[in-house]
Amino acid sequence: MITTDFVPGSPSWIDLGVPDVQAAARFYGAVFGWDFEPMGEGEEADGYGFLRKDGKAVGAIGRLTEEGAKPAWMVYFHTDDADATVQKVEKAGGTVRTPATDAMGAGKFAQLSDAHGAQFAVWEPNTMAGLEVADEPGSLCWVELMTTDAEGAKAFYGDLFGWQTTAFALPGGEGGTYWMLTPSGQPEDRMHGGLMEMGAENLLLTGGRPYWHPVLATADCDATVAKVTGNGGTIQMGPEDAEGVGRLAVCLDPFGAEFVLLTPAQM
Repeated sequence: MITTDFVPGSPSWIDLGVPDVQAAARFYGAVFGWDFEPMGEGEEADGYGFLRKDGKAVGAIGRLTEEGAKPAWMVYFHTDDADATVQKVEKAGGTVRTPATDAMGAGKFAQLSDAHGAQFAVWEPNTMAGLEVADEPGSLCWVELMTTDAEGAKAFYGDLFGWQTTAFALPGGEGGTYWMLTPSGQPEDRMHGGLMEMGAENLLLTGGRPYWHPVLATADCDATVAKVTGNGGTIQMGPEDAEGVGRLAVCLDPFGAEFVLLTPAQM
């Protein structure tokens, strides 16, 4: 589960990069009931702003700034030292897209890619810890990495964050393994995500490049799917039941950014 008492390597923030911030805010507001709080006024209101559920921050939306970047959700992981994490990424064969940068005193962030190309970010908090609500309807409850090299990804993130991994055999005739991720030194009930190996030919969304996506909790997967499609989004898979997990659907927002809806089995 994802919590808001962050430890090194645990997911602590998500934000969405899109060409039209206001249109994205309207879509996610209609789907999840999120309110959008721009950080600026006038033209700056279209730059970056917080998404809130009942007044609590669940993430943010910002305008795409990286050359050639496609609309996507970015997953941030907690770090106590962004500069040191950047150095470790470089030594492990990853890429630093944005070095450790001050975010107006709220903390430091860095935009990174792992050794196989999957983009992620880290957040070193100062006055803002990160997500203010998680693991409940309308908030982040899991993160997933779709990668072309599971063993390589396990090694990279294991060195970077010390994640513990637990194998889970996928059901069905094709089999395969889904690797559960837990922060270093934490019990299994602090599992925060998973990674799965897929061939590059199956990663059509990114042209074969590995990627992270967020899993967002909902009390009623089917009803939320109807809101997605009713507001210009599309469904890649589902809704369907996953034994022991819950009911889920893989979705694209109107800009093509992927996210997963999940009604956990216990919800």
